[in-house]
Amino acid sequence: MNDAMTHETVEHAMQPEDTPELRALYRGFEENHLIPLWTQLGDLMPVHPKPRALAHVWKWSDLLPLAEKSGELVPVGRGGERRAIGLANPGLGGNAYVSPTLWAAIQYLGPRETAPEHRHSQNAFRFVVEGEGVWTVVNGDPVRMSRGDLLLTPGWNFHGHHNDTDRPMAWIDGLDIPFSQHNDVGFFEFGSDRVTDYATPRFSRGERLWCHPGLRPLSGLQDTVNTPIGAYRWEFTDRALSEQLLLEEEGQPATVEQGHAAVRYINPTTGGDVMPTIRCEFHRLRAGCETPTRREVGSTVFQVFEGRGAVVLDGKEHRLDVGDMFVIPSWISWSLQAETQFDLFRFSDAPIMERLHFARTHVETARR
Repeated sequence: MNDAMTHETVEHAMQPEDTPELRALYRGFEENHLIPLWTQLGDLMPVHPKPRALAHVWKWSDLLPLAEKSGELVPVGRGGERRAIGLANPGLGGNAYVSPTLWAAIQYLGPRETAPEHRHSQNAFRFVVEGEGVWTVVNGDPVRMSRGDLLLTPGWNFHGHHNDTDRPMAWIDGLDIPFSQHNDVGFFEFGSDRVTDYATPRFSRGERLWCHPGLRPLSGLQDTVNTPIGAYRWEFTDRALSEQLLLEEEGQPATVEQGHAAVRYINPTTGGDVMPTIRCEFHRLRAGCETPTRREVGSTVFQVFEGRGAVVLDGKEHRLDVGDMFVIPSWISWSLQAETQFDLFRFSDAPIMERLHFARTHVETARR
């Protein structure tokens, strides 16, 4: 008898006999806003995670035209604040949540447009799959947004965006909005109707201070909860992944799995995650590579940056192209398959799961 059957059998066996007295007891519970554990055990304490969120794929070929049409019809400014379109998981009742803990959206800024400054408790990042020309200004520091860059806006930092070109630009946003909303920790504050600095430097002040390998400024010896780096540039991410695969070719144990290079973006003051609630990674698979099937507690979202391949979600294969996004809810099985070299950006709620000691991973061993 398997564990699930044991749990269900025991739960059924412990139910009391239906009598008028029992019904009166249950009416008393209902009148006093009480629910007995013995009627809820299977839902409250399942033998393994049973997420309401569904594994789902959003196609970039659908997302981008809708964002472009929004650019024609919907203004940016006070009230709406951002032309951001949230990915709504079909299992979460119409909320703009990609998972119970994470929010993901495609944001679109038209030529010469400015998104006004504001700040909020929620932690946020932006990842650029294509395009350039927008600067995000974080606490007065203008940060260039370009293809392959990861941009950070940790909680309670004023930030706005301005497009300095005659071309529109789209990118993805990731935040911990559902986690913050469920736990009632959110604050929001309007800032300037514009942005505090319209400069367009190649590198932000944070990068100039912190982005020198192996070197830490003496002015920044105190550890910070969030990374002090505003942008993680594609040129360095690309080089790090390429070197892992080159070292593997040379017989060095440099990749996470054979043919699978990966990096984690970190806070240089602690060596930990860039923000306390969100982990960001980048993965590269050689053409023809397939990862083992795994299950993990917590939610994760991928976006294809370059190449073609597939993801197998709960046994179902989904073909993927550049820009496509997919969510993997807690304990749903998944694996990646690379048709060409396959580059993917990933973010997850792993810091929350690890800090609360809920993290668990199961990797299936290959059958012989």
